[in-house]
Amino acid sequence: MKFPILLPNIFNHPFTYESNLKLNTGDFVEVPFGKSNTIGVVWNDFEKDGLKKFKIKKIINKLDIPSLKKNTINFLNWFSEYNIVPKGMALKLVLLSGRPVKKFEEKNYQNFIINIKDNKIKLNSEQKVSLSQINKVNKKFNVHVLQGTTGSGKTIVYFEALKNILKTGKQGLIMLPEIGLTNQFEKKFFEFFGFTPAVWHSGITKKNKEIIWSGIISGKIKVVIGARSSLFLPFKNLGLIIVDEEHDQSYKQDEGVIYNARDMAISRASFENIPINLITAVPSIETYENIKKNKYSVSKLEQRYKNASLPNYEIINLNDAKLEKQSWLSKEVIQKVNFHLEKKDQVLFFLNRRGFSPNVLCKNCLKSFSCPNCSINLVYHKNKNNLLCHYCGYKTHLKRNCQKKDKCEFIFSGPGVERISEEIKKIFPLKKVEIFSSDTMNKKGSKDKLEKIVKNEIQILVGTQVISKGFHFPNLNCIVVVDIDLSSQGHDLRCAEKNLQLYHQLSGRAGREGQPSTVYFQTYNFNSKMIYDITNKNPEIFLDKEIKIRKKNNLPPFQRFISLILTGENEINLEKEAIKFKLFLENKINGKILGPVAAPFFKLKKKYRIRMLIRGPKSLQLQNSLAEIIPKHKFLSGIKLSVDVDPISFN
Repeated sequence: MKFPILLPNIFNHPFTYESNLKLNTGDFVEVPFGKSNTIGVVWNDFEKDGLKKFKIKKIINKLDIPSLKKNTINFLNWFSEYNIVPKGMALKLVLLSGRPVKKFEEKNYQNFIINIKDNKIKLNSEQKVSLSQINKVNKKFNVHVLQGTTGSGKTIVYFEALKNILKTGKQGLIMLPEIGLTNQFEKKFFEFFGFTPAVWHSGITKKNKEIIWSGIISGKIKVVIGARSSLFLPFKNLGLIIVDEEHDQSYKQDEGVIYNARDMAISRASFENIPINLITAVPSIETYENIKKNKYSVSKLEQRYKNASLPNYEIINLNDAKLEKQSWLSKEVIQKVNFHLEKKDQVLFFLNRRGFSPNVLCKNCLKSFSCPNCSINLVYHKNKNNLLCHYCGYKTHLKRNCQKKDKCEFIFSGPGVERISEEIKKIFPLKKVEIFSSDTMNKKGSKDKLEKIVKNEIQILVGTQVISKGFHFPNLNCIVVVDIDLSSQGHDLRCAEKNLQLYHQLSGRAGREGQPSTVYFQTYNFNSKMIYDITNKNPEIFLDKEIKIRKKNNLPPFQRFISLILTGENEINLEKEAIKFKLFLENKINGKILGPVAAPFFKLKKKYRIRMLIRGPKSLQLQNSLAEIIPKHKFLSGIKLSVDVDPISFN
């Protein structure tokens, strides 16, 4: 008997194999391929006629692993079609290193056994209403948006919703945008439920991943807290998906297989016919538009814990408050911070720049340190005493022969969090200061550091945008945005939306225990629209305006964007090939082609980059036509194409 077997590789179709075994769709099998054996899955459709014919080989054996569900297979087929990704690569996302995992003994799952404790947490009236609305549709596909101001208790509401699902024996998935959030969140989860969830992200050991994968497909593990990749775990009986901070741009996977995990989570919930809850303080434009169209149901929490007020906002005009030489903090802001420190308030200085300085140059030869692999400057990290590229990882020392003198004399242009931290330590020498960024919080010891912050053993934090995402600091009542003008810099249409979400999230870190709190913005652009949008406590005013602008100009979510990025080591060949490729695509697809143009980051990881943008109607017709046409174009050797459906970054 013949069977279609999909292999976790670059192929967009299954291969036909023979076997006398009794096999069903979703079964894992071992098959010969090329000169070796590999693992595949019995798929739901044979390869199409007209493809290159291969000699039909025999299946070696069926693996003793629970089958992949038909709903999961249907989702992967759709995922492949939507994102213009080979089906085999979609399957690879489900497997570990392209292979399924053996069964483990029961003792390996003991830590994850469900034992839901009774807790004494009482919901307020708003929370009860939201929970009731969520529970109305907890047995079939429905997208519900839980929108609540920061500190309003959104987490407790969806914990209660999840508890109801778990009591029916089903599994639950909670997706978080950042790895750094998992430690604090795991603790919060345990305090509420009384048992440990499985945590899934790139930092988990291979052995633990294998245990979790096996526990999920067998149904022995019930709850997963995970980053983007957790979406592709082979759940046996998934009952609920929760996407926390649904607006967060980190849900976009922009390397390898490119996809938006939030959008794909909604699709998976649809194929599983289960509810999905999107959690946010300020919804993404796409989510907000779907709420307006009544595609998504919504409940709102406007009351903060202990009836705490949202922070006040104060603007510090740097045109009036002149900065001292080599200083980035005005005298006025220092006075404000002193006032808060005297009250035992915790203080956060926010600057979304890692390292010490984003640009280092010689005052004699005026030459900057730039990355040899990328068309960007190297960032100086004083703590490590090196220069680092945040894109390719290139590292070098702060040494160089000068073109005009014996040695370069370096000037550090612009501040990063390390530089701000250094200045703060000089101003407040008796206070404990810590940097809170991806460089410091995704490493060993970050859990202890978080506990010290919560206990107010660290009085001053200096943080990047990582700190705005889901952390609860009970004593934080003062936030200083060092230079809000830097936030207006960006290459994409979502710049204003991103800033609104970022600063609302950031502001929400303050005053969560009911104490008066203030956010101070240092700026040279006193009357900027961005500051007005941020300080307006009703974000829907901005969202409504933005929707109108997007609709008028046929921008997402009203039209589909697909980004085509060509990369190659030879700049001239790449430019020629880009023009040739555009001519090849024209009149063959249902969309308008913009470009080709050099990408804002023209060179990354030793490869030159040219972009094209296709805009067209929101239907799979555009993806289908591209999927059919692209394989017919033969690119010059060394030139590669990556496809980004619904791009977020335009770098």
